[in-house]
Amino acid sequence: MLKTGCVNPEIIAALSKCGHGDKVLIGSGNFPMESQTNPQAERIYMNLSPGLPTSSQVLEALLHLINAEGAEVICPPDMQGEPEVFLDYKNLLEKVELKKYSRDEFYEACRSGSVRVVIESADQRAFSNILLTVGVVRQGTVSTI
Repeated sequence: MLKTGCVNPEIIAALSKCGHGDKVLIGSGNFPMESQTNPQAERIYMNLSPGLPTSSQVLEALLHLINAEGAEVICPPDMQGEPEVFLDYKNLLEKVELKKYSRDEFYEACRSGSVRVVIESADQRAFSNILLTVGVVRQGTVSTI
């Protein structure tokens, strides 16, 4: 039995193929994964029931496996205020700044060839999609067997 913060075999396998600069999308339960993502990306459906798991829960699990050096989100059209979910992301990502896009810009980024893994959560919160850029693993930060 695995002893890490993420035990999903599909996620572990997909992320093991990612390198520095590759991107991982955590989409909400409403995100149009088939039409608005790189067709070559691995798709993983985590939606168990409405609202579970949330994109924040998926992000927390992923951060046990990868370093994130960048994060992109969709902003409300009026660009006033921040959705509540952004606070979750900021707390989990600590020093990684959220790059904010309009809906069309975000969808364009998700269709890019650098998007290698697409994970659908069941999050129903507005603006709960996040696109991560995989960072490097520094020497001495990997546990040995």
